[in-house]
Amino acid sequence: MSTPTTVLDARFSDPGASATRWEDAVQALTDAQLFWITTVRADGRPHVSPLVAVWLDDQIHFCTGPEEQKAHNLRTDPHVILTTGCNQWNRGLDVVVEGDAVRTTDEATLQRLAGAWRTKWEGQWQYEVHDGMFRSRSDAGGAADAIDALVFSVSPTKILAFGKGEFTQTRHVFQEPNVS
Repeated sequence: MSTPTTVLDARFSDPGASATRWEDAVQALTDAQLFWITTVRADGRPHVSPLVAVWLDDQIHFCTGPEEQKAHNLRTDPHVILTTGCNQWNRGLDVVVEGDAVRTTDEATLQRLAGAWRTKWEGQWQYEVHDGMFRSRSDAGGAADAIDALVFSVSPTKILAFGKGEFTQTRHVFQEPNVS
């Protein structure tokens, strides 16, 4: 991924404010424990739900069960928005990632992502790679069942960063490389 073009939107920023640095937006994405994902239902209505995700190799990655609403929605429309931040009015940084979710099935990439989930949440999320997806075990109801999860990766087209305290609205936009 190339470095984005960064622009401060003065209309929604305090006078004299500076744009949120790209490195600060990446740090917020890396550190976030929870994201909210918005997908689009087949009839055009939005669907929003919380999930855990990891920022790795300049992409945001998440997983979902094959029969969950998110998975159904992504079969017909790959457009997603993932948001994270702080629910305080006057402090923190809120970040919005826009892009298309693409299913990730490469075993080496999935192994790296499984390791990233394990590391980020200190072992709370344990995934094995099986048939191009994640597999975890659940002991719910007294029986150990295998739970499969599809893994998706989003290469951002735009990331918005909303600084609070000193209010800023920054747009980080990614250009497609020129193909000749």
